[in-house]
Amino acid sequence: MNHEWQKKAPIYEALVQYKANRIVPFDVPGHKQGRGNKELREFLGRDCLAVDVNSMKPLDNLCHPVSVIREAEAIAADAFGAKHAFFMVNGTTSAVQSMVLSVCKQGEKIIMPRNVHRSAINALVISGAVPVYVNPGTNKELGIPLGMGLEDVRQAILAHPDAKAVLVNNPTYYGICSNLKAITDLAHEHGMKVLVDEAHGTHFYFGQHMPLSAMAAGADFAAVSMHKTGGSLTQSSFLLSNGAVTDGYIRQIINLTQTTSGSYLLLSSLDISRRNLALKGKKIFKKVKTLAQYARDEINAIGGYYAFGKEICDGDAVYDFDETKLSVHTRDIGLAGIEVYDLLRDEYNIQIEFGDIGNLLAIVSVGDKYPAIERLVSALSEIRRLYAKDKQGMFDHEYINPLVVMTPQEAFYAPKHQIPIADSAGEICSEFVMCYPPGIPILAPGERITPEILQYIGYAKEKGCFMTGTEDIRIEQINVVDRK
Repeated sequence: MNHEWQKKAPIYEALVQYKANRIVPFDVPGHKQGRGNKELREFLGRDCLAVDVNSMKPLDNLCHPVSVIREAEAIAADAFGAKHAFFMVNGTTSAVQSMVLSVCKQGEKIIMPRNVHRSAINALVISGAVPVYVNPGTNKELGIPLGMGLEDVRQAILAHPDAKAVLVNNPTYYGICSNLKAITDLAHEHGMKVLVDEAHGTHFYFGQHMPLSAMAAGADFAAVSMHKTGGSLTQSSFLLSNGAVTDGYIRQIINLTQTTSGSYLLLSSLDISRRNLALKGKKIFKKVKTLAQYARDEINAIGGYYAFGKEICDGDAVYDFDETKLSVHTRDIGLAGIEVYDLLRDEYNIQIEFGDIGNLLAIVSVGDKYPAIERLVSALSEIRRLYAKDKQGMFDHEYINPLVVMTPQEAFYAPKHQIPIADSAGEICSEFVMCYPPGIPILAPGERITPEILQYIGYAKEKGCFMTGTEDIRIEQINVVDRK
């Protein structure tokens, strides 16, 4: 990493100059630096709206960058150890989809874990690529899906030597990492590209003693959610490439779906946050790890909860663990993670990232301090004292192996009809059903609906999980493929 180069923030600097020039705008956006929308200006601030601007020669163009955005991309690539970095303003969803679309065409196979974010399966609906699912390992005590075992990936590669790519989560929502280097080397030996969903792994590039990052492992692509743990604005992300596909072609793929009106608020936030992490990342994430470990120790001292860490590593499906993640198992106090999530928000004004059937996740970042951690720990202690109950009858796992019958694209666009979910066992699903967050489908298009899955969906709804994905907003009806 070029330390002197990392001190620059070309997009941010160009916006500062634009603002200083006191430009009279006769272009979009129509609010004209906030003057046309007083309420918005008062809410977001004059300085913010003054740089909510459109592409122009001094500020470059995201679809075809030739000046400040291009320079910012080069500096970001240097920071991440990549050959190229693309600024993404449609979220990491578009980064995941762009890397899949860059290597897979209709009918071509891609090997991936089934516990991927919906954005990856959406990419299959769009492209027509065919998934070869590697079912993740599971931790029976925690009931959570793990990473992909190396031998399971090997068997998938041997069974499908014509696959074009392998997609890996690094890490999962719970902080679990597969053996990324070994999987990458194995895939490359068989001529396959490696795509890495690093939505929750920005800090791997800038902290010390972190799990291995995708670019360091030699992967071909990585989708990095800078806004989750890197400090940029929501919806801003990076797509990293190691040069296996030409930059020009990748940009053409990105431009198929990404907006032509790239937000300079998002772009500058990426630029500033990259600079901040490149210059101060080691110090920042040392603090984050210390806070997260303190929280784990305090929560485990309460009793009943289990804030898990590196002790769950097994050298394979849990090859490594992200110690910045505060993942907490709640089922032993007789409460689902989503029930604790709701209590924290409704009774204690504490908003955590998500709760599911048996666990919750609290994101710890450089913005946190010890008093905030103490407040969370105290609330969890009080919830155990006031609300704990017998855990008998609780659902004990988060992941059910799917029965894949059709490709996602075939099922999504197939002739279909809507029936009550309760009556859908045995049918082929034509849409998604998931809890959000984390956005990992319980059912995806092309999968057989089973009684076990219906039991899980009913239990998740009963416990208060936010369900989404179906055409029916009430999640009472489901689209299924017409029987032939």
